[in-house]
Amino acid sequence: MGRPRTSLIDLERITTVALQLVDEDGEFSVVAIARRLGVQTASLYHHVDGRDGIVELLRERVCADIDAAALDAADWREALAGWARSYRAAFGAHPRAIPLLMASPVRAPRVLSQYERAVGVLLAAGFPQGEVMKVIIALENLILGSALDLAAPQPMWVLTDEAKTPMLARALAASPPADRADASFELALAGCLSHLADLRDDLAGA
Repeated sequence: MGRPRTSLIDLERITTVALQLVDEDGEFSVVAIARRLGVQTASLYHHVDGRDGIVELLRERVCADIDAAALDAADWREALAGWARSYRAAFGAHPRAIPLLMASPVRAPRVLSQYERAVGVLLAAGFPQGEVMKVIIALENLILGSALDLAAPQPMWVLTDEAKTPMLARALAASPPADRADASFELALAGCLSHLADLRDDLAGA
């Protein structure tokens, strides 16, 4: 049998299969990717730099859905809010990828370019250089925690005896589960941005 005219594997196919495995199981292996693609494991190494290379392909694929153009907004708070909402949506679509990606240093150039733009927004807004990464990491903690919350079961709290937790029961009854994750994220985001505005002003006056 002659060799196929179209290669069975390329970076797009490898990334797609790896993300499918992560969405299903929260993990992937080079062997599992090769098996699903129907090729020899050694063949993958002609296209990727091992596991670390695949992780960065996954990062690029997930982050490709983040709207970096939101960072072009004139007001820095609006820019960060738009970026945060888009960031949350992108990772909320693949919540099982979050622990995997957070355990590996960011190397993908297209992802680093988004951080570069975010740093520029904060510097232009007047944040001291020494505070910029603290702000970005704090914002990411909020975003990724909320992205995981999007995958939380409904209901999250199951009360077997409401008499023992009457205040919790009333609070849950008053909070529609349909918008719990979104409403909680917007509350936290607004509080974060308000605090950052105060922090910037305090640092500027110091």
